[in-house]
Amino acid sequence: MEGFRVNADFHLASAGAALDWYPLDSIWRLSVGTLLFNDNKVTAASNIVPGTSFSLNGQTFYSASPNPAVGVTPLTGSGVVGFHTHQPALTLSGGFGKFVPRSSRHWSFPSEFGVAFIGAPTVNVKMAGWVCQDKAQTQCSNLSDTADPITAQFDSALQASLAKWRRGLSAVQVYPLFSYSVVYSFNIR
Repeated sequence: MEGFRVNADFHLASAGAALDWYPLDSIWRLSVGTLLFNDNKVTAASNIVPGTSFSLNGQTFYSASPNPAVGVTPLTGSGVVGFHTHQPALTLSGGFGKFVPRSSRHWSFPSEFGVAFIGAPTVNVKMAGWVCQDKAQTQCSNLSDTADPITAQFDSALQASLAKWRRGLSAVQVYPLFSYSVVYSFNIR
């Protein structure tokens, strides 16, 4: 898309525990709990097409064209957006249905809706390869050469952009929860 080849993965992995309260012994419940483990994240890897221009913090940069003779490689990048700032995290939810039926029925279909207070997402980006300041690719630098002024300018623009993205995401501190279960209980008495 627009000169960026991006492969993204959405990784969901969490575990929690909750205490359920059934007011008036009904099927409705209120739950308070905690996410004990939370490794929910989006990871992305990108190969930026050589010669593609992009803007960071108002500055235009270009991905270098490969030149094996001098070791020039196009830009590549990887990033992670993590949804696990607070561990453990408080959860509040409500739902209906019982996990262990109190009647002779075997099947139950409990569901739950709520929120998890897991904090603002984290954003981290790593870049590698060669970046240029002009389309003709006469002013280029290897990002591993931190002493080069072009690399310093690129890193400064990248960090400024990341700061803006983190500030924008800091407003998102609460995440929705939803679960639906199909339960079969064996009557062993």
